[in-house]
Amino acid sequence: MRILVTGGAGFIGSHYVRTLLSGGYTGADDWSVTVLDSLTYSGNLPNLDPVADHPRYTFVKGDITDVDLVNDLVPGHDAIVHFAAESHVDRSILGAAQFVTTNVLGTQTLLDAAHRHGTGRFLHVSTDEVYGSIELGSWPETDPLAPNSPYSASKAASDLLALAYHRTHHVDVVVTRCSNNYGPYQFPEKVIPLFVSNLLDGKPVPLYGDGGNVRDWLHVDDHCRGIQLALRGGRSGEVYNIGGGTELTNRELTKLLLDATGRDWDQFVTPVEDRKGHDRRYSVDITKIHTELGYSPQVPFETGLADTVAWYRDNRDWWEPLKQRASLEK
Repeated sequence: MRILVTGGAGFIGSHYVRTLLSGGYTGADDWSVTVLDSLTYSGNLPNLDPVADHPRYTFVKGDITDVDLVNDLVPGHDAIVHFAAESHVDRSILGAAQFVTTNVLGTQTLLDAAHRHGTGRFLHVSTDEVYGSIELGSWPETDPLAPNSPYSASKAASDLLALAYHRTHHVDVVVTRCSNNYGPYQFPEKVIPLFVSNLLDGKPVPLYGDGGNVRDWLHVDDHCRGIQLALRGGRSGEVYNIGGGTELTNRELTKLLLDATGRDWDQFVTPVEDRKGHDRRYSVDITKIHTELGYSPQVPFETGLADTVAWYRDNRDWWEPLKQRASLEK
């Protein structure tokens, strides 16, 4: 089995590649991986250093919107696992053009190539944010999409494109929609690595609004395991939610991070104006992937968070240059 992994130098994609090539997925011991990544600000080649010399690993620097490159690269691959995306909501609010280009046009370019060359499965990695905001209960995969940010709107568009290629061209598409990921190697613009790295440096952290926004937290290892289950056993043309089962308000999460780094609320938490269009609560129903594919989250949040904080504490040489490069100091 030879798979093409787009965005494989990013946080989630690199975790998937490292795990697969280190024998972490049953039945994939002989799989070969080609990573396609344009190495934009959040794509970081050192994320793949642990497998850089692996005989079944190939890296290609390039953009998923490059039609000629994608058409040259796709033939010979049995499946595409499509992680590549612009994903930071705040950046999409400041400027949506790159999100539409990468997330919509890039996905369409890949789908065209998959259709043209008869590639097998196309696993499209998406987000729970396409559903919008939910006050009570949890979204099943059949709920309508109601995105509220330019980021989530671009991901919703790419979801619909992928499913349309299945229905129109019979491309073997499966879509996954995950809740908020956390874990090692996450770019320090997202809330957990940003807060942890700031607190380790003795700097304050920005808390949006009243801090009451609720997110379901999913360890990246559980997410990637769910992706592998969907890649191998998901039904063509179907959507599968992947959740972590730990819902916290941003205030609750902030308190846990303060405790983990030995900081106090009054000195290190700075309230800031709420994000525009800030969704109040996300919650996905994982009944479908649990029933059909046997998925359930395995990493307890308390353990996963402690391990994540320890990783950032021990790997300053990884995140300090990234924060400096992206001017993310706050």
